[in-house]
Amino acid sequence: MRDFLTDSLDFDDKIILVTGGTGSFGKHFVSTVLERFKPRKIIVYSRDELKQYEMAQMFPENQYPCMRFLIGDVRDRDRLVLAMRETDYVIHAAALKQVPIAEYNPIECIRTNVDGAENVVRAALDCSVKKVIALSTDKAANPINLYGASKLASDKIFVAANNISGSIGTRFSVVRYGNVVGSRGSVIPFFQKLIDEGAESLPITDERMTRFWITLQQGVDFVLSSLEMMQGGEVFVPRIPSMKITDLATAMAPGMKQHVVGIRPGEKLHEIMVPVDDGRSTLKLEDRYIIPPAFAFWNQKKYELNGAITVKEGFSYSSDNNNEWLDKKGLEEMLQLSERCAA
Repeated sequence: MRDFLTDSLDFDDKIILVTGGTGSFGKHFVSTVLERFKPRKIIVYSRDELKQYEMAQMFPENQYPCMRFLIGDVRDRDRLVLAMRETDYVIHAAALKQVPIAEYNPIECIRTNVDGAENVVRAALDCSVKKVIALSTDKAANPINLYGASKLASDKIFVAANNISGSIGTRFSVVRYGNVVGSRGSVIPFFQKLIDEGAESLPITDERMTRFWITLQQGVDFVLSSLEMMQGGEVFVPRIPSMKITDLATAMAPGMKQHVVGIRPGEKLHEIMVPVDDGRSTLKLEDRYIIPPAFAFWNQKKYELNGAITVKEGFSYSSDNNNEWLDKKGLEEMLQLSERCAA
């Protein structure tokens, strides 16, 4: 299984802020940074006081004096500016992510995912932050639902922000990846719940459906490595395995029946992370694809020196045309890693 480790990133004596820091990604990101570095401060910025209280118990002040917990919403630009003072790096993980909820509450989704992105950009520029990485989603590529459309708009905001950083020099990039094994809302814990409850069959939306899979640790390492190599304006996409949903169900419950229930509104048959139109300029490294920006300052040769090549004409990267597929053994390894992350 591929990892995305980096040796040259140095967070020692640095100040890092994570928006939406009490989520699954944020907690594991903080844990990883504390394990590998000695930061001056890690600021967890989120709006849920209960989640902040619970996370503070995981990282008690007497053991982790660098930890800071700030209540705030990405909709509040003034609060973001206060939170980002003297910050070196920002990881923007805050978002409204549930597809049906976004469809039912479109304005709320836009205020958080789009207006919030603008607020993070403005605050980062006001505070002269060095680098900002925004977490995106496969749903932002050729979006068919509001959540995906809002994240595409967010991606565009962060990429374009490099044009206005001027002498401040703040650089903004985006990471985009697929389903996180075992995360809330993913099909794996849903299937496991049905299996544990003694269900007679597992519901399959469509027998042709495929999905990308990544572990939480891989996601954190991918963000860290992208933060280290970014010039500004890139969309980084990890090269990760795919799996058919029917194969996933069979691997989790061999011999159990499956029944087709149909695709839900706003759901794709296959996930796309690099659309064919972006593929024309996409670069390929051993562990990732890079969708480059059309900026004069952006230097493709820096990536070419590290082995990057331009993909072939007509390239796209979707979960059904992937050349790397998960089998039962690979899924079990990912699940074991996921369980260790959750422990």
